[in-house]
Amino acid sequence: MIKANDPTRTSWAEVPKDSDFPIQNLPFGVFRTASNPSPRACTAIGSNVVDLAVMNYLDLLDDLEIDNEVFSNRYLNDLMALGKPKLRQLRDRLADLLDARNEEARDLAWHFLHPMDKVELLLPVRIGDYTDFYSSLEHALNVGTMFRPDNPLLPNWKHLPVGYHGRASSIVVSGTPVQRPMGQTMPEGATLPVFGPTKLLDFELEMAFVVGKPNPMGQPVDITDAEDHIFGLMLFNDWSARDIQSWEYVPLGPFLAKNFASTVSPWVVTLDALEPFRTAGPVQDPQPLQYLQFQGEKSYDLRLEVEIQTQGGARAVVCRSNFKNLYWNMCQQFAHHTSGGCNMNIGDLCASGTISGPTPDSYGSMLELTWRGTKPIRMPDGTERKFIQDGDTVTMRGWGEKNGVRIGFGEAAGKVLPPL
Repeated sequence: MIKANDPTRTSWAEVPKDSDFPIQNLPFGVFRTASNPSPRACTAIGSNVVDLAVMNYLDLLDDLEIDNEVFSNRYLNDLMALGKPKLRQLRDRLADLLDARNEEARDLAWHFLHPMDKVELLLPVRIGDYTDFYSSLEHALNVGTMFRPDNPLLPNWKHLPVGYHGRASSIVVSGTPVQRPMGQTMPEGATLPVFGPTKLLDFELEMAFVVGKPNPMGQPVDITDAEDHIFGLMLFNDWSARDIQSWEYVPLGPFLAKNFASTVSPWVVTLDALEPFRTAGPVQDPQPLQYLQFQGEKSYDLRLEVEIQTQGGARAVVCRSNFKNLYWNMCQQFAHHTSGGCNMNIGDLCASGTISGPTPDSYGSMLELTWRGTKPIRMPDGTERKFIQDGDTVTMRGWGEKNGVRIGFGEAAGKVLPPL
């Protein structure tokens, strides 16, 4: 067992009962404070962030021999570049420092502990490239049934993880407002397109993995080695403009309908921390080609939910799904991505695609939840939602729970602003 994952551990730092960040999690992020605006690496414990740069300065991490510049960077890329063995040592050391029995660290806590609601959490990774997959069978069947009822699942779907290259520059951290995008649409019955704001703004419930180890160009990564290249996971909202998408996606796929914004959580939860939640994924039939075949459990039992809050404050959880619903797992996604020789770099992001489950309340987008707007969702204030309105805030949450330990991701939230 990974030392830091010991479910019997407790911390001297206060950890609320339903916190996403017990001592067994120790995710990585980047923050700054009003008194010190320089970004630096951190972890989370309960309702607090832990300044890793200050910890290192206080010689609490000396045994690891990590240069302080690694902790004082704007992004986590250099930290990830240290490799999984070193990062496992770091998590283990942090667990020892935050353990209830460590009086030395507790006495020094005023130097490195900050209330989470008093700091600014930043986009934690310098994202070079971003790929979005389409890996939920239920989502693919739902969308296919709406638009191609006679042929809902395209012939290639069960043979490879379908994906497209997205826009990295518009990925923003939780709490960043999202402007309603403009684009071309083709109104029903019209003969010419029009230009204007999307009328069908949607969310897509996804998760994304962060690449922590590169591969050289021309050298595919075998599926047995894929996990060694994946640093951790984040929540991911792939905002989508459905009316723009339906007009522009033929013949080359998503463009303006997807490139205006994507929202991620500020914390990267390591695969080590998620180890207790490993589980089997859906049975794959037909059997994939040899390079996509794997051994063992490669999915994770992580509960996911989406909440909509109206401008007036009315809240409703509209979706409850699970990461284990994905047909294609992360190892298959990574192996396929590199199979043609594509070189992945540290900080690259690969999103899962919409994570829909088998029941209507587990569908991961408004397109599915309201079935193209024909089944509106009633909010507690009496209003209805077919798609997302200006002033709405969409918040995604995710966590795993086992042996009394909850490992979560925080939130990926964004408020929709009117178009300019």
